[in-house]
Amino acid sequence: METIYIIEQVIAAAFIACYAYQLFYIAYMLFRKPVHQEDAKKQHRYGVVICARNEEEVIGQLLESVAAQDYPSELVEVFVVADNCTDSTAAVARRMGARVLERNDPERIGKGYALDYLFKRLLVEETQCEGFLVLDADNVLKGNYLTEMNKVFDQGFRIITSYRNSKNYNTNWISAGYSLWFIRESKYLNEARMGLGTSCAISGTGFMVHIDIIRRNNGWKHHLLTEDIEFTTDSIIHGERVGYAAGAMLFDEQPETFRQSWTQRLRWSKGFYQVLGNYGRDLTKNIFKKGSFACYDMLMTIFPALFLTLFSILCHCIEFVHAVLSPNIAVLLPIAFMSLSATVLKCYGLIYVIGLITTITEWKNINCPTLDKILYTFTFPLFMFTYIPVSIWAILRFRNIGWTPIKHSVCKSVDQLTKMQK
Repeated sequence: METIYIIEQVIAAAFIACYAYQLFYIAYMLFRKPVHQEDAKKQHRYGVVICARNEEEVIGQLLESVAAQDYPSELVEVFVVADNCTDSTAAVARRMGARVLERNDPERIGKGYALDYLFKRLLVEETQCEGFLVLDADNVLKGNYLTEMNKVFDQGFRIITSYRNSKNYNTNWISAGYSLWFIRESKYLNEARMGLGTSCAISGTGFMVHIDIIRRNNGWKHHLLTEDIEFTTDSIIHGERVGYAAGAMLFDEQPETFRQSWTQRLRWSKGFYQVLGNYGRDLTKNIFKKGSFACYDMLMTIFPALFLTLFSILCHCIEFVHAVLSPNIAVLLPIAFMSLSATVLKCYGLIYVIGLITTITEWKNINCPTLDKILYTFTFPLFMFTYIPVSIWAILRFRNIGWTPIKHSVCKSVDQLTKMQK
């Protein structure tokens, strides 16, 4: 038992050593002075790229929000890849003025393949777009989104991510868990990284890519299950610094059922393992050879927390087995239970504080009633705990996990989503 206790303390120390810098990010954001974003000297030409599979219910509102941008419409082209669709997604997009490319390839499924299909076509056509904004069909943009992205693009950043908010924050504890995590990621990871001069990370949707990056990669070469993390990792290894536009806010729909959530996060977990296996060595090499903090940050994003957590769980399981098999079970079993309870409470407390800080500081950006905002700070740690079985199952079923679509149906206008921010 004493040996197991020592191991647990070593794991806790390793966790703190790996992730203390993220607590510094929080402190930095809480105490730094507000930063004014200078206006861009030039308005650049952009392509808005939407990869959609059977999204007829929601794509119209996204296209409306793109059309309503305060950015010159003559500098914006909208491209929709109707990817293996069996509904009227393509017809809706065409009716609203988008250029639609229909792709039918049931063997190569996923956003990465759809992006590659479009970008290769545009490279052949010698597109005049300087950058491409990649969105998901369920997104809705605030009216100044492109203007804010353009400010950062004009500074010379060739990859930019944005503030990811939610269309359905307060549906239940699952959608709130997702939403709070993405808001925290925007505010207390990416905005902190931007302010401290290191690289940010793309999170699924709402990111911009310079045409030169597309040319360098001859389209879109990233086809792992988490193509956003793969693209970020590969770009950082090649010396790119991913920027962040704090003023560019989009809203997207989060899963509302545990089944949907399980399926999606199972894919994410496998995708993280894939990225670690393909890029972990290069990230580590850059940390030691180039002293790249961005590579260290990315390695921490895709690696240690999960394995340290699983190792801690294993230690507690051994502790319980040892107690049950011991003649001194009456003494050892309560000790094992108290040890597990203390670990769970510490983890719950840390995650709760992170969620609470995010909720308080981003209060006006969270579009739901006050009581719901408070309630979901308590359920946020429970949501995060569900990653443990998901991650374990992703290891056990590694070869049998693939991309599956999640149906989107939440239709809300920008006015509805921003009414509580005024």
